[in-house]
Amino acid sequence: MSHKTDRAPLHGVYKQAPLIATYDQKNGGVKTDIIMTNYKSDKNDVPVPLANGSTVPLVEIPSKDEESGEYNPFEHRKLAHPTSDADTLIHLLKGSLGSGILAMPLAFANAGLAFGLVATFLIGAICTYCVHILVKSAHTLCMRRRVPALGFAEVAEAAFLSGPQYLHQWSPFAKSMINLFLVIDLIGCCCVYIVFVSKNVKQVVEVYTETDVDLRIYMVALLPLLIVVNLIRNLKYLSPLSMVANLLIGAGMCITFYYIFQDLPSPSSRDLIVDVTKWPMFFGTAIFALEGIGVVMSLENNMKTPTHFIGCPGILNTGMSVVVFLYASVGFFGYLKYGPDTKGSISLNLEKTEILAQCVKIMIAVAIFFTYSLQFYVPMEIIWKNLKHHFGARRLLVEYIVRIQLVVITVVIAVAIPNLGGFISLVGAVCLSTLGLIFPAVIDLVTFYEDPGMGRYNWRLWKNVLLIGFGAIGFITGSYVSILEIISGESS
Repeated sequence: MSHKTDRAPLHGVYKQAPLIATYDQKNGGVKTDIIMTNYKSDKNDVPVPLANGSTVPLVEIPSKDEESGEYNPFEHRKLAHPTSDADTLIHLLKGSLGSGILAMPLAFANAGLAFGLVATFLIGAICTYCVHILVKSAHTLCMRRRVPALGFAEVAEAAFLSGPQYLHQWSPFAKSMINLFLVIDLIGCCCVYIVFVSKNVKQVVEVYTETDVDLRIYMVALLPLLIVVNLIRNLKYLSPLSMVANLLIGAGMCITFYYIFQDLPSPSSRDLIVDVTKWPMFFGTAIFALEGIGVVMSLENNMKTPTHFIGCPGILNTGMSVVVFLYASVGFFGYLKYGPDTKGSISLNLEKTEILAQCVKIMIAVAIFFTYSLQFYVPMEIIWKNLKHHFGARRLLVEYIVRIQLVVITVVIAVAIPNLGGFISLVGAVCLSTLGLIFPAVIDLVTFYEDPGMGRYNWRLWKNVLLIGFGAIGFITGSYVSILEIISGESS
């Protein structure tokens, strides 16, 4: 939906005449098990057109007489059901503690006990800091553009519009790139989930049937079930699946820890640090597990007291501290228990002869199957918003066809790349290093380029250059090593 605006330069920034801002509540999380409730804003006695099929009404920007002082976006957020600090913390934990936790022991296998522990906390701190600068940039841009809230992609667009003049023309491109990588990331996660489910089911079936069916057959067998579940268009009917998935994952992890802590070997029996050539695999897997930046703006936009999100200690710091500690614990003790035999999902290492262990695998498989539907919702929304305008009376039929085609594509990709460890690392290296590290640094750099500037000794410039460099190195090396791992896994 386009809006006509009259732009006039004001202190180096293009200020728009009264425009309509959208709440991007569907900007879902990377490697998350959360679906946010759509909070509707007050209509402010103005017409309520819908933007690109969004279920969230548009909000009128304050009139000129309200603009006499500094604009406070938080005062203009009209939410019917704002979330409390406790609610937001719970949502952050739910959104970050996803299936990636099952892959952390494999990450440690590609790093070593000591290096993996240190690097996990380091990557967690860097990811948390990148969320900080993204949210801070969003707050600043909301004040400059005089809008109540911005989604992840809209933050990038607004940043380029508020930056140097020559970057204004690139604002639509910046927004499109965020949405593109979100779609690629979440589609990649869906493919990983298919492999997760199939491998866990295959192990259980083989024990009791004494058969050895190709893993790809299990993936294809999942296709009809995936199609049926993902024809559900209403988020309301998908939300209960999130609760079931969380309960199953929680119970499964408790039982997994029960097995891990039985007869733990000495730390001296494991590598404290492995060969540097394996580090990129660790980076990709750890980023896949830890990075939850996609859900951040939705959480912050729905808070009753959004200033508490990045405060000290703040919701973000508290939540991420818990998340990083849990991921580091699972990775450390999982690798300590199983060593070089650690598999892509820690559940695959559990005893094949014990019924309780087999129940864990089924629980994990069901939980991840439900999580697929929740992850699928976001990329489908982004894609459909850009396609729906081309269809008229048969729009509903076309949407169902697109949904089916997208599910089929994820299964085809999973069948083509059944190497779980390499696949996870590849998704983390390609998508999440860009979304979680590079893009936030670029947004921060562009947002504050002119006001307040780069600071003494250009510290802001060098800080963001280091973040972009770190993300780029992880992107290139992680992708390269992951692809080699996938190829070697296929040939072996």
